[in-house]
Amino acid sequence: MDIRRRNNVTVTGRAEGPVLLLAHGFGCDQNMWRLVLPALATEYRVVLFDYVGSGRADAAAWDDRRYSSLEGYALDVLEVCEELDLRDVTFVGHSVSAMVGVLAAAKVPQRFSRLVMVAPSPRYIDDEGYRGGFGADDIDELLESLESNYLGWSAAMAPVIMGNEDRPELGEELTAAFCATDPDMARVFARTTFLSDSREDLKTVTVPTLVLECEQDVIAPREVGAFVHAAIPGSRLVTLEATGHCPQLSAPGATAAAITSFLGSTG
Repeated sequence: MDIRRRNNVTVTGRAEGPVLLLAHGFGCDQNMWRLVLPALATEYRVVLFDYVGSGRADAAAWDDRRYSSLEGYALDVLEVCEELDLRDVTFVGHSVSAMVGVLAAAKVPQRFSRLVMVAPSPRYIDDEGYRGGFGADDIDELLESLESNYLGWSAAMAPVIMGNEDRPELGEELTAAFCATDPDMARVFARTTFLSDSREDLKTVTVPTLVLECEQDVIAPREVGAFVHAAIPGSRLVTLEATGHCPQLSAPGATAAAITSFLGSTG
């Protein structure tokens, strides 16, 4: 199988630089990184890709069973790494992809040297002693709405996820990304994302880790960032002066600066 074509792999930046592998979240694609890319590409070899079922990845490679667990998305990551023979990788994962990176690094640790988690959440549903941001009924309702009317759900939810009501163009961009995703595949990815619980997997992280959170984020509230930070010994928690769940779009300068500062201090 042609992994580069399957995952629409793009390589840019400094050819001999340290490797950054950027992974998008649910409903998005690699285009979501475009505003931070210029700041990263000057010093780093940047690898971008789309998960199967997202963006311009090969839809023919979709497998309901594989992508019904986060391990399936971690396999995409590992197969891209193997295809390009990527080593000493800094994995930058947005939202659910932060946990995908944790799983990939646990499975093949020799390929990864650092993790950057952008608005991560190991569990979206509240639990005893844990605030994920949603009740179980909230998630059930969200998934039912998504499954019954995906386009309507996208139009309603994307602006909420993005935040920044004073910048409606951001919500419109996320809506367009959601709506460009095949609804059947999106439903599977959504269930995989919002029903996941990766809290125990955080204990496997042994590499330097940056946790980036926003001041206000309805998907991953501040309590979640604090939880992830506490669960990974030695991790660095940075709170961006940004709102919404996609700081790489709403605050690209601050996001890129936080990432490059972390890379410089751990390189």
